[in-house]
Amino acid sequence: MTTSNQQTVALKPDLDLRLAQAGAGRPALILHGGAGPASVGSLAAHFSANMHTITPTHPGWDGTPRPTWLSGIDDLAQTYLQYLTEAGHHDVLVVGSSIGGWIAAEMAVRDAGHVISGLVLVDAVGIAVEGERILDIFALPPPQVLQSTFYDAAKFAPDPASMTAERVATQRANMAALRAVAGEPYMQNPTLLRQLSRIHIPTLVAWGDADHIATPAYGRAYAAAIADARFEMIERAGHLPHVEQPAATFAVIDDFASQRLNLALGEVIPRCAQGGES
Repeated sequence: MTTSNQQTVALKPDLDLRLAQAGAGRPALILHGGAGPASVGSLAAHFSANMHTITPTHPGWDGTPRPTWLSGIDDLAQTYLQYLTEAGHHDVLVVGSSIGGWIAAEMAVRDAGHVISGLVLVDAVGIAVEGERILDIFALPPPQVLQSTFYDAAKFAPDPASMTAERVATQRANMAALRAVAGEPYMQNPTLLRQLSRIHIPTLVAWGDADHIATPAYGRAYAAAIADARFEMIERAGHLPHVEQPAATFAVIDDFASQRLNLALGEVIPRCAQGGES
């Protein structure tokens, strides 16, 4: 697989972006969820065989500083739009998992410069859907959050031997950053659902059928609000289908990419699907 390189970009006087970049060609911005950039490693690896992938670490995650003004998902969306514009990127595919999908949606509704040409939203959060609620992960103990995240939670339970003090501290700091940008109102922008009608680019909404963080009904509502969206279910998968069922997830993504984005990605499934990230 393509080797990534790390770069830090000074976007504002008080804001540096840590970016991992790999591959060449059309740009793909890969946006992680609350678990941090490692959780989208398999997505970045898959796309980097045919595209130029850019995977930022959201400020506040994995030890990166977060300025106090960056206190919401909208701030992250504006930050990444600024980066893409100033870096001269265009025709960008934005791929987001969980809150990364929320960021991607917020970017698309604000994209006055039309730098984004496609979206892949994987179990995205961020909208308010009547009759549906997003599981409050801040109110639950970690084992229960794990059970709600995966179809086969036992397979992804952390090895106690690997839970060093440093790793525990990083996870706690990541949760604190998540709470700071998405905790109030909890995991949603109350106006985003109706704003999604502004999006007129090809969009894939991929969802794990056993997601108990945000249910498939929630995902269907996401797709229904976007004019040119396709909804695809991934069987035997929870909130991170690209981790739990990488081959099935990539097959859905590749079919969408070939049909709607004029991208051929399918030939890299066997190489990149076997060593998913958690």
